[in-house]
Amino acid sequence: MELPQTRISKFVDPLLTRIASGVSFIWVALMAVIVINVTARYLFAQGRIEFEELQWHLYSMGFMLTLGYALIANAHIRVDVFHERFAPRMRMWIDFYGIILLVVPFCLVMLWFSWDFFLYSFKIGEISASPGGLPFRWFIKAFLVVGFGLLLLASLSRLSRLWVGLLERGT
Repeated sequence: MELPQTRISKFVDPLLTRIASGVSFIWVALMAVIVINVTARYLFAQGRIEFEELQWHLYSMGFMLTLGYALIANAHIRVDVFHERFAPRMRMWIDFYGIILLVVPFCLVMLWFSWDFFLYSFKIGEISASPGGLPFRWFIKAFLVVGFGLLLLASLSRLSRLWVGLLERGT
């Protein structure tokens, strides 16, 4: 079901699309790091903690930066077995209330806690606990704040589109 564009969605949706496109290289970099790490470990018996940490850093960055895009592109997971059986208007109401009651509060709670999590890490100059691990642990923690902020923006965009769609279909 195609939803009408709103002022907020005309700004937020292209922004999230550009961010998702811009960070798509992360998946290629992640694959390269995994191949290098596996090759070094199994062919040369040289496992490197930096590569292992870099793997989860890249995965985390890619995941957090594309959460919002998944919402606006309607590419997130849902129970389509039930959702598809409802009329389009009912699906819009389910999405609308689901975002208001679940997604927005979740984003706000996660922003609240992830901000302190990041800030504490930044203030103490946190580094990896592993010998030879990556420095600047706060850097990866910042992506929690950014990712949930982008998901909140996507939620507001989607809510605005659903609201206008519900008003248009109600008349």
